[in-house]
Amino acid sequence: MSGRQYEERRLEFRILGPTELLVDGVPVPLTAPKLRTVLVALLLSGGRLVSDASLSELLWGRLPPATMAAQLYTYISRLRRSCEPGLDVLRGLRGYRLDIGTAGFDLHLFQRAAERGRQSLRDGQYATAAGQLASALALWRGPALADVTESLTVAELPRLEESRLSVQEDRIEADLAVGRHARVLTELVALVAEHPVRESLRGQLMTALYRVGRPADALRVYEQGRRLLKGELGVDPGAVLRDIHRAVLLENLPEPLSPAPVMVQASPAEPPRPAGDAVVTDNLWGGLVPAMLPMDVGDFTGRTDELAETLATLRGQRGRRRGVLLTGAAGAGKSALAVHAGYACRSDFSQGQLYIDLREQDGGPKEPMEVLGGFLRALLPGRHELPTTLDERVQLYRSLLAQRRVLVVLDNASADWQVRPLLPSGDSSHAVVTSRCPMPSLEGIHAVRVGRLNRPAALALLAGVVGGSRVADEPGPAGRVVELCDGLPLALRVCAERLRTHPCWRVADLVDRLACEEGRLDLLCEGSLDVRARLRTSVTELEPPSRDAFWALSRLGAVPFAAAEAAAHLCVPQRRAQVLLDTLVESWLLEAAPTDGGGPLYRFPPLVGLLVRERPDQ
Repeated sequence: MSGRQYEERRLEFRILGPTELLVDGVPVPLTAPKLRTVLVALLLSGGRLVSDASLSELLWGRLPPATMAAQLYTYISRLRRSCEPGLDVLRGLRGYRLDIGTAGFDLHLFQRAAERGRQSLRDGQYATAAGQLASALALWRGPALADVTESLTVAELPRLEESRLSVQEDRIEADLAVGRHARVLTELVALVAEHPVRESLRGQLMTALYRVGRPADALRVYEQGRRLLKGELGVDPGAVLRDIHRAVLLENLPEPLSPAPVMVQASPAEPPRPAGDAVVTDNLWGGLVPAMLPMDVGDFTGRTDELAETLATLRGQRGRRRGVLLTGAAGAGKSALAVHAGYACRSDFSQGQLYIDLREQDGGPKEPMEVLGGFLRALLPGRHELPTTLDERVQLYRSLLAQRRVLVVLDNASADWQVRPLLPSGDSSHAVVTSRCPMPSLEGIHAVRVGRLNRPAALALLAGVVGGSRVADEPGPAGRVVELCDGLPLALRVCAERLRTHPCWRVADLVDRLACEEGRLDLLCEGSLDVRARLRTSVTELEPPSRDAFWALSRLGAVPFAAAEAAAHLCVPQRRAQVLLDTLVESWLLEAAPTDGGGPLYRFPPLVGLLVRERPDQ
């Protein structure tokens, strides 16, 4: 009986993300991967007959069970029963076909919205095209075909991903045409990293970089692509990419074709009107999916295990977790790891990536009320009034994230009170938090320790900035740089930048400069990369009792000491001294080494030791 006769039952099929079948808006449980595989295979056939043999290979590969026909019939029957009357699965000659009639299918909606956007693009209606294509991409709720059999994923996913990427390219083309080059720059950096030999994306990135005043970076992107194409494929860049390269060199790359008008809205009751020279708008986020992540580190090195652990948690492979907490010492690269992980799983959170640095310019903590205001304005474009209390903002924020797949990156958190209101509460959105504190009170958060880089990873970081030959030519001095920087990524990056900006220096020359303890922290400062400042912030963020204990213990110098010695030096009972020592260890300002007999011995990490020797009067 045809499902089209039952208009009161509204069916919706969704495969652009987790596979879903909804009847009258209510999800139908599809718990078995093979059941989802049968449904998706029939949907992707476009109403054509799918043979029993094809379904069998998608379900069991080339070695189907003897009961293949019976099991296949069982899966079809379960689909029919799940939403009967309404699902029209028809039996043909040695196969099945699915007639969805007027039911909703997100792939069809995506294709129709994409075609409308492309027609607008062909007609030169660039702002309209950008909005239509963005609407098409918003239908993707995550990676497609992740919950079906591997055979179906291998057969169909490349086609779906190519469709998605092609629409994304067209949307970026429309955005560039109306002058939104700064807006798409971060997105393009991630896409080129994911698809390094796709010349169209590389050309768009070069265009965006040129238009934001970074022609040298645009030329560098071209050169990287040229080497990659020549080395991996044995070909030169195509004519289009070469033309963009030539235009950047000659500084005559065309300007945007049709700059989008800025719309001003004086009040909610007054319709928008084009602005003259004014740039005033109440709807800056209109039509945009939040993509707030800072630019990824192009030469990100190491952290293989930490990255894999973080991504597995965010993708739900470690149980029901709300997110990940990256803890480590100042300068350990927690922020870089968080951002890199965010880009690595962008397709899993296609409905937005929110980011905030929770530290004020003066080092103080930002208030959750203020942070939520920024997040809500991005999630609710055009809304003029936001809740006026923290509780109401938290409830609205969590309700919004419960309906979307959004990644929230909370960088440089100082305490759990700052983080708790900003954590998503549903199963679809997740958070990455970076902090120097362990924060064990955050429920459902998986902690990942970010320690020092091991020697191979540290040497790779140096080589990535200054060149592999320069490090390979002086292996001994390069290893000594790693030791003097205590494997701390921030310190190593400063050293690498000094070598890069002083090509006449040998690595051994840098070692000679670092060997002087009195000036080492001065040398480990390059612009905003300041090891001393990061270490001082770690100390100033301590609660007063722990901060006082830190400076008092600094007078013990570089000699390891036991808890009893610390208690005597602090003039407190040993039990109280142990609490203070544990706090300093958790804050990465002390190290505890086990001993054969009694309790552990404590010492200052090498670079922290340099800091305390500078300030013995504290």
